[in-house]
Amino acid sequence: MNVLRWQALRWQTALRRPPCVFSSPLARYASRQAFVPPAQLNNVGAPGRRRRRRGEDEDEDGEGSSKGRGEEIAVKSKPESPSFYTGRATYHDSIIELQNAISQTRGTLKTLQLLPLPEFARDSLQPMPTVWKTAEEMESEFNTRMTTTKYRKVTTLLNELNEYLRIAETAGYPDLAEMIDAILGMFESGKKDAYLKRGQKKQVRLDRFGRSYTVGKRKTSAARVWMIPVKTHAPPPRAAIQPAASESTSDLAPWKLVDQQPTEIQPVTVTASTILVNNLPISEYFPQPQDRERIVRPLKVAGVLGKYNVFTIVRGGGTTGQSGAVAHGVAKGVFAHEPETGAVLKRAKLLRRDPRMVERKKTGLAKARKRYTWVKR
Repeated sequence: MNVLRWQALRWQTALRRPPCVFSSPLARYASRQAFVPPAQLNNVGAPGRRRRRRGEDEDEDGEGSSKGRGEEIAVKSKPESPSFYTGRATYHDSIIELQNAISQTRGTLKTLQLLPLPEFARDSLQPMPTVWKTAEEMESEFNTRMTTTKYRKVTTLLNELNEYLRIAETAGYPDLAEMIDAILGMFESGKKDAYLKRGQKKQVRLDRFGRSYTVGKRKTSAARVWMIPVKTHAPPPRAAIQPAASESTSDLAPWKLVDQQPTEIQPVTVTASTILVNNLPISEYFPQPQDRERIVRPLKVAGVLGKYNVFTIVRGGGTTGQSGAVAHGVAKGVFAHEPETGAVLKRAKLLRRDPRMVERKKTGLAKARKRYTWVKR
């Protein structure tokens, strides 16, 4: 009896339960509210065209009646750029503009019969070195992170456009060159002049007394060198030829004596240059002959030994480093006074600072590279 009663209660409960639409075990956790995509929640209150609801009547003109108010949906405007949905619209638009400028410039040069250029004509073009902005500086203009691939793509296009600028400048088309230069100017670095002058040596200028001031370096030594030409005196007047006591004046008539009065022959004074190092003569400051020879070598190579007085103040390092620093400064001073000796000094490697220095000692080693002896026990 209890079993039948329990079965009847079970059937009554099953009849009262609403039919389940989902057959999945997770149907009980399903929400009855319809799913709305997040994109449809944007611009909900924006003005736009009105959409009729289901069951809303239409007038003869096709407009909905006033019985029910339709839903307002926003009308999205057409994107200004085809790259709008890429996420990097500014970058792609700039690339497209550069490519269009390159294609138009290439077509113009082909019309002017300036492309393609033979190899010898391309080598004779006027050099125009450029310095582009760094990747960090271009990020603010392109509104995106400039990776190595993107930066290389931009600079490749700019280099091609710069090549066309060289052709236009050399061929004599200033209008086309100005248009290309205006485009390249937006991507050139503000430190262009500083970068281009970085490899050039500063020209040494002489003061109103004819003195030159140069700085020489070697190892840890630095020398300040002043050079001034030696004052040369005018040669003494040439003495007239005097007749001998046994000779008559008639025999020397064809010589047309300049001065009949006997004149004294003045001795020729030979000027010698002075080299002072820290207010001491070079022989006292550098007792080693090799150090003195190192300093005098630039003067000998240029062939101006004894032509200039040299005054030097040197600090730091030892005798070898100080003599090398003085020699470097003297060579630069000779080049300032005698520019035609530059080729000889460069061939002798005297105008270039000697970069060799003592390698530092490492931890765990006896010296820079020497190791301690390995002992087994």
